Amino acid sequence: MSIKTADKAAVAPLTPTFTATDYAKFFTAGALCCTLSHGFMTPIDVVKTRIQIDPGLKGYGLVSGARKIVAAEGPRGLIVGAGPTFVGYFLQGGAKFAGYEAAKKYLVDLSGSREAAIQNRTAIYLGGAAIAEFFADILLTPAEATRIRLVSNPKFASGMVPAFTKILKTEGIGSLYAGFIPILCKQIPYAIGQFTVNERCIEYIYGRMTPYQRAHLTNTQHFGITLTSGIIAGFAAAILSHPADTLLSQINKGHGPEGSQVSRLVSLAKQAGFKGLFAGLGPRMIMTAGLVSSQFIMYGWIKKALGAPPGIEIHKETKAPK
Repeated sequence: MSIKTADKAAVAPLTPTFTATDYAKFFTAGALCCTLSHGFMTPIDVVKTRIQIDPGLKGYGLVSGARKIVAAEGPRGLIVGAGPTFVGYFLQGGAKFAGYEAAKKYLVDLSGSREAAIQNRTAIYLGGAAIAEFFADILLTPAEATRIRLVSNPKFASGMVPAFTKILKTEGIGSLYAGFIPILCKQIPYAIGQFTVNERCIEYIYGRMTPYQRAHLTNTQHFGITLTSGIIAGFAAAILSHPADTLLSQINKGHGPEGSQVSRLVSLAKQAGFKGLFAGLGPRMIMTAGLVSSQFIMYGWIKKALGAPPGIEIHKETKAPK
């Protein structure tokens, strides 16, 4: 090997170079998978939100709560807020998945060596998820505020655009971002659970296989691994983020004392208590397991269809048990 070749090898990046087109494909795949998954789950999300904020639904479960809403408001009551859901999660999903790919690449390269990246992979997953979610939430928060206002009070406006305009004109842009801190408290733990637990589950499952088994997995087996890991990650994401999700629903409905976002969060948390903070967790775990697993499945399919490069894998190689 020549000195020039050795120098090139010494400074070669640990990860492949992604172009602007690659990131556009990551964004598109993330946007579509999140829009479709959250749109499909809208009825469950409506019931979950109403259980959190409507005293008349306190103690109800997913099915019984849905029946009461339909009896009082008709089937349309279960799809209130669908418009903001589609718009908000299109933007948030694209930014989150593309951002995670970018943040993970940056943190792996920052590690200095593949061995260091593997050793610190959990920190990379946590940091990458948190960074990506922070910027994605800047795009999500106004749409989420609009959605919750419509769900909590279906008579507030006739749809997404009238509701958004009404809030902006009568309350100002600050009201649209009134839930920014609690949404960070909700979405960052959610993203950490989603990405970190999923990465670890996949590593564990593949680590139980021999190289031959890994190389000869069928499409059905790949699907099963993605689905299983996604469901477990969804449960983790729901549990980690649920208290903040409850507080976010309360704040966007207009509950709680005046003051800074942090002081309002503390006051509302004290009022709700431990049991109140986890109201509606059952429906949300079901919803989140479906969301996360379907997102990873669709993200992989859409990336492949768009011709996007694979993501960066830093899983530790483990030997299968004999």
